[in-house]
Amino acid sequence: MINTYDAVVAFINKDGSFGLGLGNIILVANVVLLWLYTASCHSCRSIIGGRLNHFSKHPLRYKLWGQVSTLNGKHMQLAWATLASLAITDFYIMAVSAGWWGDPRIVG
Repeated sequence: MINTYDAVVAFINKDGSFGLGLGNIILVANVVLLWLYTASCHSCRSIIGGRLNHFSKHPLRYKLWGQVSTLNGKHMQLAWATLASLAITDFYIMAVSAGWWGDPRIVG
């Protein structure tokens, strides 16, 4: 949740206007991977589809359970991708804040 908030707030420049740069793209990609990794876990699958005797009585939960089950099959790939995105994001933020290079702006 905090990373999601940080990614949203990063779109606001110091003067309050909208801004978009490479850092925003990196932060959003990181947050998306974190959410996908979280949604792909076994416990999320059990929360959505658990304690049901018949999926036919709960078609929406069945559809969500199927989607989470598909993600669950990619849990390990998402884990590695998320770990890599965390390292890249942390390095990028460190490099920009240390003044090694600036954040290239696309808008604003």
